Amino acid sequence: MNAFDQYEVWFVTGAQLLYGGDAVVAVDAHSNEMVKGLNLSGRLPVKVVYKGTANSSKEVESLFKAANNDEKCIGVITWMHTFSPAKMWIHGLQQLRKPLLHFHTQYNKEIPWDTMDMDFMNLNQSAHGDREFGHICTRMRIRRKVVVGYWQDEEAQRKIAVWMRVCAAWADSQDMLIVRFGDQMNNVAVTDGDKVEAEQRMGYHVDYCPVSEVMEYFKQVKDTDVDELTATYFREYDHDAALEDKSTEAYLKVWNSAKAELTLRAVLKDKGAKGFTTNFDDLGEFDQIPGLATQRLMVEGYGFGAEGDWKSAALCRSVWVMNQGMTGGCSFLEDYTLNFDGDRSAILQAHMLEICPLIAANKPRLEVHFLGIGIRKSQTARLVFTSKVGKGCAATVIDLGNRFRLIVNDVECIKPKPLPKLPVASALWIPQPNFEVGAGAWILAGGTHHSCFSYDLTAEYWEDYAEIAGIEMLHIGKDTTISSFKKELRLNEIYYMLNKSLC
Repeated sequence: MNAFDQYEVWFVTGAQLLYGGDAVVAVDAHSNEMVKGLNLSGRLPVKVVYKGTANSSKEVESLFKAANNDEKCIGVITWMHTFSPAKMWIHGLQQLRKPLLHFHTQYNKEIPWDTMDMDFMNLNQSAHGDREFGHICTRMRIRRKVVVGYWQDEEAQRKIAVWMRVCAAWADSQDMLIVRFGDQMNNVAVTDGDKVEAEQRMGYHVDYCPVSEVMEYFKQVKDTDVDELTATYFREYDHDAALEDKSTEAYLKVWNSAKAELTLRAVLKDKGAKGFTTNFDDLGEFDQIPGLATQRLMVEGYGFGAEGDWKSAALCRSVWVMNQGMTGGCSFLEDYTLNFDGDRSAILQAHMLEICPLIAANKPRLEVHFLGIGIRKSQTARLVFTSKVGKGCAATVIDLGNRFRLIVNDVECIKPKPLPKLPVASALWIPQPNFEVGAGAWILAGGTHHSCFSYDLTAEYWEDYAEIAGIEMLHIGKDTTISSFKKELRLNEIYYMLNKSLC
C-alpha cells in the first residue's frame, strides 16, 4: 500500500458565468483533462481530485468549508482558467484551514496565433485571472505556495509533488502525540520549549509518561515473544555467531534489548503515539538506554528525540512521512565531534546508540558493547553502521521565546575512517557551503546539537513546511555567507517583533 493512499488533494478551478454556459462547460472539460493528466504523470505522490469550477462566492465558500471537514483532503490547489473576480474568493479564503497551492498554468501550452479570436481570449485568461487571485491572497495575507509552469511539464509537477509530501506530513502532525519517557536532561535549554505554543502552531501534542508506567508494560512482556524477536535480530542483521550463545552475557543483552523494544512498542501503540523521547538518567528496570529498540522503531516511522527532545521527535516523524517512497533514508542525528582537515573539515554525526538504519550504507551489524553513560554503565546491544555517501539536508526547530525558528542546512556526507573504538552508528558530513560558514551560521542561528536528516528532502520541502506552519525559516546553503546571514538574522528579528501575530 502506498503511504499516501489515505490522502487526496483537491483541485478547484476559478471561473465566472460572465462568458456563458458554453464557456463553463469548456472550463470543466479542460480541468478534468488536466487533473487526469496530473494523476497519470506518475510524479505526484498524492491523488488529485477535481472538485469542479467555482463561479461564485457561495460556491467557493462551500468548497473550502468541505475541504476543512474532509479528513482525506490535505490541501487545495486553485487555478483560474478564466478571469475570476477576486472578491468572490474572500469568504472562502477566510474559511480555508487546509494548505493552499496556487497553480499559475494554462490549459493550452502555446498561443494559437493563426486562429485565436475573442472567444478564445475570453475563455483562456489564466494570465489575467491568476493575478487577480494572487492579489486577494496577498491582500488577505494568505500563506500559500505558488507554482508557475505548464501543467504537463516535469518541473511544475515536481514542485507540486514536494508540496504534497509536506502537506501529508502537516496533516499527520495535526493528530501527532509525542510521548516523553522521562524528562529533559537537566539544565539543557535547547531540547525544551513551549509545548502549548507548539501544539497551537504545529499541531502535535506532547505528553509525559512516567517510566514507572512503562515498567508495567515491561512486566507483561512474554518471554516467548522476546525469544522470537531475538531470533529476528539474528536473521536480519550481520553478527558474530558467538552472539547467539544463550549462555553468554552478550546474548542476554540482546534479549534484554528485544524486551525493551516490545515494551516501548506496546506503550506507543496503546497511546496512539507517533514519536517518543528517552532519557538515559531515567531507565526504570531497563538495563541500559533502549538504543536498539529506538533504532528499529525509527525505521517504522516513530519520531525520536534524545534526552527528552520532543521537538526533534516530532520533526523526525514529519521527515519520515515526507520521505515515504524515497530511497535515501532519514534519521535523528547529533553533532558529536569535529574533524579539522582544511576544505574537508567535517562534523561526526552519531549518538550513544540511536541512529536510524535507513541511512546505512550497508547492512547494519548487531553488536554488544559497553556504554559508559547514564545511571547504568553496562554492556548493551546496538546496530553499528556508517551512513551513505551523498548530499542531504539537516533541519531543526528551536524555541526563541516569541517564535519558533526552523533552521535548515544542506550537507554533504562523506566517507569516514574506521572507528574501531567507537562501535556506534555514525555519519560524517561537511555542512554547506563549507565547514566554517555552515557551522558558524548554524551557531549564530541558535541551532541545536540534534537534527533531523534526510538524503531525499531539500530546503524546498522545509520552505513549504514553514509557509504552512507560519514559522520562521533560515536556510544555510551553497550561497550563504556569514555577513549576509547576520543581516538576515537582524532583519528577521525586526520583522517578527513588528508582526507578533505571525509568530
